[in-house]
Amino acid sequence: MKNTLKIVFILFTIVIILVVAQQVKEKKSSDSGGKSTVQEKSDQEKAEEFAEKMKPKIEERLHEEDIHNFIKTITFKKDVSISPMGYVTVDGYINNEPDKYHFSASLIYKSNEIGSMSHSPDLSDRFIDWDEYKDEPKVKEDYLKSFTEKEREQYLKDIGEKE
Repeated sequence: MKNTLKIVFILFTIVIILVVAQQVKEKKSSDSGGKSTVQEKSDQEKAEEFAEKMKPKIEERLHEEDIHNFIKTITFKKDVSISPMGYVTVDGYINNEPDKYHFSASLIYKSNEIGSMSHSPDLSDRFIDWDEYKDEPKVKEDYLKSFTEKEREQYLKDIGEKE
């Protein structure tokens, strides 16, 4: 019986040594200096790749809204953010005017869609379809009166009513 206990104790010790050695080996291979070459991308990296893939859809949406062909250039800002709700947010601007004509697109990662899009007031004004107010010319007239002479001239040029 004494010999049986010794053999069991020795076998138990060997098993523990093998388990510990295996765990140490696995830990070393998963460290950055180890041999593992598979690396998981961070959420930020995934969001940036997704945003890059979605930029053509954003451009297409902006051009659909641009009934007056106001857009000459579209520039995207480098920063991509992830909202607490999980939307990937991409910001940009039109015609090299980041302060005046900016936009923001909220992208839905799981469905590859644009969830919503917002524009600065000045950019939204360039997308107004005045044909909807053709029976109410006073609406447009009053709107144009809210501008200074210089702003009015620029607005009419932007929507293609003046050269």
